Amino acid sequence: MASKKKEAEVTETKVEEVAEEAPKKVSKKAKKAKEEAKEVKPFALPTLHDYEVIIKPVITEKSMALMQNMNKVTVRVSDKANKIEIKDAFQRIFQVGVVDVKVSNHLPKETTRGGRYKGTISGYKKAVVTLAEGAALDLFKE
Repeated sequence: MASKKKEAEVTETKVEEVAEEAPKKVSKKAKKAKEEAKEVKPFALPTLHDYEVIIKPVITEKSMALMQNMNKVTVRVSDKANKIEIKDAFQRIFQVGVVDVKVSNHLPKETTRGGRYKGTISGYKKAVVTLAEGAALDLFKE
């Protein structure tokens, strides 16, 4: 019984020693991370090409729900733009951090106009941009 108490005391002291050392190591890393987070890296100024890449926001019920709940913005982009161009252009224009970009192509559709006349709905490329945590974007400024 006495040996079990001694073993318990020894393990408790070892745990305490490790617990004392661990915060010191973590605190240095945490300080560095906090300092890096405080240093806000400004984005470059937008170029004319950036405004050619991002055309306009897509305003639907689904895109508004994504914006409010998941911090994602849906925009219509140039047909020739890739994800990297979209990310860079979005960061430069709106000065917010971008975590992820999802792209989808919407093909043109043929329609009938009044039963007699045929028409087409033009196709476009759409990007759903996920903003960094803590970043906010107001597309509808007054």
